[in-house]
Amino acid sequence: MTKYEKSALKYADSVLPALSMAEAQKLQFKLVHMMSRHFEGKQFLSLGDLGVSPKWKRPEQTYKVERVLADFFDVEECALVRGAGTGAIRNILSMLLSAGDKMVIHAAPVYTTTKETIRILGIETVAANFNDLHEVRKAVREHEDARVFYIQHARQQPTDQYRLAEVIQAVKEERPELPIVVDDNYCALKTNGIGVELGADYSTFSGFKLLGPEGIGVIVGKKAAIDRVHEYNYSGGGQVQGYEAMELLRMMTFAPVSLAIQNEQVEELCRRLNEGEVEGIKAAYMTNAQSKNVILELEKPVAQRVIALSDSHGAATHPVGAESKYEIIPMIYRVSGSFLEAEPGLRDYGLRINPMKAGARTVIDILRVVIPLAEKSKL
Repeated sequence: MTKYEKSALKYADSVLPALSMAEAQKLQFKLVHMMSRHFEGKQFLSLGDLGVSPKWKRPEQTYKVERVLADFFDVEECALVRGAGTGAIRNILSMLLSAGDKMVIHAAPVYTTTKETIRILGIETVAANFNDLHEVRKAVREHEDARVFYIQHARQQPTDQYRLAEVIQAVKEERPELPIVVDDNYCALKTNGIGVELGADYSTFSGFKLLGPEGIGVIVGKKAAIDRVHEYNYSGGGQVQGYEAMELLRMMTFAPVSLAIQNEQVEELCRRLNEGEVEGIKAAYMTNAQSKNVILELEKPVAQRVIALSDSHGAATHPVGAESKYEIIPMIYRVSGSFLEAEPGLRDYGLRINPMKAGARTVIDILRVVIPLAEKSKL
């Protein structure tokens, strides 16, 4: 067994289980069921209102969409906020923490915008290895002054294997009152449950990653802190307007099934590449390096050349929002920043591939052309 085959096995446990097609359909039907609970027909067929409704202190359609999502995730409250997933994280952490407060985080490279959120808010962090439940329990017990436990649902590094539900349970058994905030970006409507459905207090994610409009973040969870998010966002210009909320809700309807199809193609692509359909590849394995995708390890250090050449052969060479509504053609890109920080060698030998809305065949056809070209050419 080569080191690359061992690498593929090592990362197998890090892949998060994805929804089956049947499970994705059930989520779609559940979401539409909640829409019919909260909207009259005429309301749903309107684009949405603007401004600050005197009753709700935000657009009425925005309020109704928030109620749909709160019931869909079976939580007390929901807030739609500006700033996509990052904005959602910053909003809820700012309600739970003050400058100098402690927060428990995973001992791994921190996602770039999350790292900046920690700096901006002046949060002191305590790192624990979430892959070791004993260490999680110890950190929570010994740092009694920690005021939030923060966990990213998607993987921060290739070797992550923790199960979100087990980590949440361990924290709650040690300190039931400690708020748990989950960054569910890249996982909402793709995996079987998000943080709040598994026992966390708050979940945050980006609507843009679920085919929705740019810049809309979603917070779901307990009422007290989310009510404060609404209270402090009293500016009319700071509201998610009704038409934006309606667009988010409409597009979220199609996300589960579309993403389940995409997951099937990720798995097929990985299998076919490991069966040797494309020359120049040492190993392919699936990871949740942000969204679920295929990581390739090339035989030669030509990753940057492959990316540059892929553009003219029909592949996107950078993300827009990691599975946003604009990302249809396959993406051939560098390995994520946090993964590179953990394994720098992937910079020259590694590629991150997401079929997006394409089939595995399209990706294979592109790689068959660009890898040989990259091995022969110089940028």
